[in-house]
Amino acid sequence: MSNEEKIAAEVMVVDLEELPRKWGWLLALGILMLVTGSIGLVQSVAMTLVTVLFFGAIIIVNGTFALVQTIMDREEKWRGKMVHVLLGVLYIGAGALILMNPMAASAALTLFLGGIFLAMGIIRIVYGLRLRKLGWKWVMPVVIGVVDILFAIILGISWPISGLWVIGIMVSIELLMYGWMLTFTALAVRKMAKQTK
Repeated sequence: MSNEEKIAAEVMVVDLEELPRKWGWLLALGILMLVTGSIGLVQSVAMTLVTVLFFGAIIIVNGTFALVQTIMDREEKWRGKMVHVLLGVLYIGAGALILMNPMAASAALTLFLGGIFLAMGIIRIVYGLRLRKLGWKWVMPVVIGVVDILFAIILGISWPISGLWVIGIMVSIELLMYGWMLTFTALAVRKMAKQTK
């Protein structure tokens, strides 16, 4: 076992030992995510706008850090810094555009998501059809690919209106899934802690 593997194993043991003492925080975070996800499903437009605004703010912060790091960097040649400065300015500009018009940004991001689902669907179908020689294993990728393409078509047909709710619903579902996972993990850890006492 290498040194890195030993360190990783020790860190994992420490984290697992601390879990019984921190199950309350896990449970609180899980419940918070469940509540937020449930509210987001009901208020999908508000959740979409909040998510897009948060995304825009993160992009601005990222661009600002990139600019500051480039300025503080001691590279003497301006040519090396130029790319980083342009990227930082581009990040800040994109984030500012998102913050100025979150509705248009959510519509553009939804169209981008639709394109991603369409591409993923085509790739999964092609991959599944290549697996036909292996028996029934090809069916699942093809079915998932067809669902991806149908979702992309629904997004495209209902666009730009879908830009108001799609991102909010996807974020809400993600919050609900992680919320349930954290809640069940916290309850399982609490049960283990009681059994070891």
